Amino acid sequence: MTIKSILIANRGEIAVRIIRAAKELGIRTIQVYSDADSDALAVKMADEAVNIGPPQAAKSYLNADAILTAAKATGADAIHPGYGFFSENADFADAVKNAGMTFIGPDAETIRVMGDKVAARKTAAAAGVPTVPGSPGRIDDMEEARDIAVQTGFPVMIKAAAGGGGRGIRIVANLEEFDQMAPQASAEAQAAFGDGGLYIEKVIEGARHIEVQVLGDGERAVHFFERDCSLQRRRQKVWEEAPASALKEEVRQNLCLSAVSLAEAVQYRGAGTVEYLYDEVTGEYYFIEMNTRIQVEHPVTEMITGVDLMREMISVAGGERLSVEQKDILIRGHAIEVRLNAEDAAQNFMPHPGTVSGLTIPGGPGVRFDGSIYAGYSIPPYYDSLLGKLLVWDETRGQAIDRLKRALDELQIDGVKTTKPLFQVLTTVDDVRNGAFDTSWLENWLGNNIDQIKAQEGSQS
Repeated sequence: MTIKSILIANRGEIAVRIIRAAKELGIRTIQVYSDADSDALAVKMADEAVNIGPPQAAKSYLNADAILTAAKATGADAIHPGYGFFSENADFADAVKNAGMTFIGPDAETIRVMGDKVAARKTAAAAGVPTVPGSPGRIDDMEEARDIAVQTGFPVMIKAAAGGGGRGIRIVANLEEFDQMAPQASAEAQAAFGDGGLYIEKVIEGARHIEVQVLGDGERAVHFFERDCSLQRRRQKVWEEAPASALKEEVRQNLCLSAVSLAEAVQYRGAGTVEYLYDEVTGEYYFIEMNTRIQVEHPVTEMITGVDLMREMISVAGGERLSVEQKDILIRGHAIEVRLNAEDAAQNFMPHPGTVSGLTIPGGPGVRFDGSIYAGYSIPPYYDSLLGKLLVWDETRGQAIDRLKRALDELQIDGVKTTKPLFQVLTTVDDVRNGAFDTSWLENWLGNNIDQIKAQEGSQS
């Protein structure tokens, strides 16, 4: 079917991104919004906008009935969930289909299988994708979990079988810590996801977080190479780049092809990401999970491959086959993305909602800003603090970092605190410039270098 109108069931920068892609395809856009988002940029840009409820996400952006009612009332052919909210909710995907509309994403059953971390591990293993040593399946019995932890060898990670976002995770170094923290992890998972099931994974110390962008049409899948997302705070990504400079070419090819094998095994349709831990010492990589949605960091992949992933995602949802062949997807140069949040990095990343009194977006070759703010925009306190993403591209990684530093110096977001000073400092740090970091590096560095961020922040006030 040809999609003629899309309702965007999301907000912020991803809603703006979807609207832009849809308009380029000649598709009418309908933006839903809460009372707190009546002045949002996406609302101003869309062809039509519908209020779906109060500021609280549970009463608006997570109100499936309100979203479906808005879609039906406006004659939408399809619903794009973006990321977060309903993007990986199989029941919502089913509800959209049952209402006679297209869910722009994979089938509900694919979301269910890959959303269950244990089922996803089993599926990956069956597709020949290496998985992290640990429990073969879900564990509901604490004695069994204890035995598997001992067999796996400490340190181990206790993880929730359902959900994500870093919840329900504990890293334990010995049996005593395991006995203390496993019940806590189960209780937290039960409270957050309604499922207290766990599984155990070996901690791969000093690992990098590498993910592969895939796109499928339900029959064939291709990859768009990998991203390095190792610079994280509290398991949340803050700086992403592509390609991953730590990978040797043989490892890159094998890792990316394994992601395609998994995507084709589940007959994947749409844009998705297969995530891995990479042990730089041994050269081994291990499947962690698959995100069955578009990712925040997808633009860095677009910048090195020249392919508009959002347009492809919409076209595939409308029944078209992939427009690209694997042999035609090539890496050119290096791209970096930093997430600009309304947070004070010098004060333990305290949220900082407020009004953007002025805005200067950097320009020049190889610079891109995906944002949802404008001068005079008031940032609501109810949602994720992401304001936008600053991206740069250049021929080499070193040149890209230099371009990022220049672009950050040009960027001005007045009236609120942002994470800009953190990134300005990071562009000067030797470990970052040399690519000598893993998933624990940033938090360790922050513990000793907050004064540098404060100084950078002070120099701009």
